[in-house]
Amino acid sequence: QVQLVESGGGLVQAGGSLRLSCAASGSTLSMTFMGWFRQAPGREREFVAGIGWSGSTTYYAGSVKGRFTISRDNAKNTVYLQMSVLKTEDTAVYYCAAADRTATKPQEYSYWGQGTQVTVSS
Repeated sequence: QVQLVESGGGLVQAGGSLRLSCAASGSTLSMTFMGWFRQAPGREREFVAGIGWSGSTTYYAGSVKGRFTISRDNAKNTVYLQMSVLKTEDTAVYYCAAADRTATKPQEYSYWGQGTQVTVSS
């Protein structure tokens, strides 16, 4: 079992920055690959970024590449999503998720956090 708790969401103006954190506990084998997803009202949950165990392998959605950075600190069992140059279209609930292998689709993840709201105002 894995428990994931996100934090760091909030309201920010367009062009601003936020850093999301995901505190994980439980089986590390199930946290080999960690991902961030987001879901806006009326839209499907979409992949934002993912990172392998060592942190050397990362994946990003095209819409956030160059603006968002995913990282992880295994000693603290925490994954981060640094978001910069935020746009109004980044507004969504952001979810942290854990998988036992490289994954970019929601159905490939076994564990999910409860989500944290990010709202970007114009």
